[in-house]
Amino acid sequence: MSVNSPVRPVMAADILARKGGEPIVCLTAYTTPMARLVDAHCDLTLVGDSLGMVVHGLPTTLGVTMEMMILHGQAVARGTSRSMLVVDMPFGSYEEGPAQAFANARRLMAETGCAAVKLEGGQHMADTIRFLVARGVPVMAHIGLTPQAVNALGGYKVQGRGADAERVMEDAIAVAEAGAFSVVLEKVPDGLSQRITQRIAIPTIGIGASAHCDGQVLVLDDMLGLFADFRPKFVKRYGELGASADEAIATYAAEVRARRFPAPEHVFADELKGKAQ
Repeated sequence: MSVNSPVRPVMAADILARKGGEPIVCLTAYTTPMARLVDAHCDLTLVGDSLGMVVHGLPTTLGVTMEMMILHGQAVARGTSRSMLVVDMPFGSYEEGPAQAFANARRLMAETGCAAVKLEGGQHMADTIRFLVARGVPVMAHIGLTPQAVNALGGYKVQGRGADAERVMEDAIAVAEAGAFSVVLEKVPDGLSQRITQRIAIPTIGIGASAHCDGQVLVLDDMLGLFADFRPKFVKRYGELGASADEAIATYAAEVRARRFPAPEHVFADELKGKAQ
């Protein structure tokens, strides 16, 4: 579909209707070629602000800008034809209040053609979620470990253990009641993730949570073995494309230095003989 198309095959209502049904499959994507691969197999394609780390080499997601999200969102939209396209709202684009959030969400949707936005935060973001949903902006919530708050949380720590479980549960209830169509649970203990999934009426999308969530999401570059700076416990490597790429590049470099590439079949003759080249 065109990036300008207002309709996509999978929409927020479709995801909401999957609550308790067949697990929802989600992966991130940041470029058109990868979006085409993800789109063929997934229900949700997420342009995550993780692109700041895995594409742009930033130490955290805090340096990601609206312009970066729009640029990558447009690229992914060009490769998306069936899955629901969701774009992250970057740090600083929605925390001031509902009006700021709506202005930036409207811009993301208008300039990328995405079907929904994702924002981080629980109870304190409920009013903002409610405001956006009332104005036609579908919202995917994100609670538990919220990477944009990594400095306040003291690092990338599991959230919801012990007495902290009640806070995370209340966050889940708050975003569901505010109108989010789904919620990402990141680095939330297995048992708590199951209880949240049973308690709220919207689908839970786990990342380092539980197999009993209504769906799962991973960062594409993590699961393909392309991002090697660190490897979270919750990541399963379904491929080792980074190692394969390293081997291919090393072979190319060796052949160039040995003048084995380009070979005769890769160059053009001075004069045409027979079939045109």
